[in-house]
Amino acid sequence: MSASSPRIHGSDVDEILARRAERARAAPAADRSEVALPVAEFGLGAERYAIPLASLRAVLPLRLVTPIPRAPAHVIGLLRFQGQLVTAHSLMALLGVKGWRQDCAVLLVLERDDGRRVAIDCEHVPRIDALPQRAVDQARARGAGPVHEVTAEGLRPVALLDVAALLARGAEASHG
Repeated sequence: MSASSPRIHGSDVDEILARRAERARAAPAADRSEVALPVAEFGLGAERYAIPLASLRAVLPLRLVTPIPRAPAHVIGLLRFQGQLVTAHSLMALLGVKGWRQDCAVLLVLERDDGRRVAIDCEHVPRIDALPQRAVDQARARGAGPVHEVTAEGLRPVALLDVAALLARGAEASHG
């Protein structure tokens, strides 16, 4: 049983390819060239924060943390994740934010560039989104520091966190 498929002649192929090329040229340049940074976005009070999605390893309930007596103010405690002890940090304390809309319920387990894992708390499970890479690069170029305000047309402002810089600032503050 052989089904015969319609034959396409050379001129028909050329015409189909020409139409496809025309449609591709007609697509907006922004759609073709805009690169985006995938992020995990979450709220803290009225503000929106994001971390690069590539660093997110897990979202866990806050109740898994064991408190550490006499720890620095930004350290919530420890948790075990995939056989490793991970330090959980208070994002509110690291950012110097006063008061939440509600108590934190989850931890974001992150992998740093050096391979070590850390956790930060937040109010809700983050949602996955993407920020225009051009806007991210512009925000990072505006200044050093752990928080970069990403703004773009049609996008509400989002504070992109540099977790390593944020933790370094917290460590400096706790040592004097």
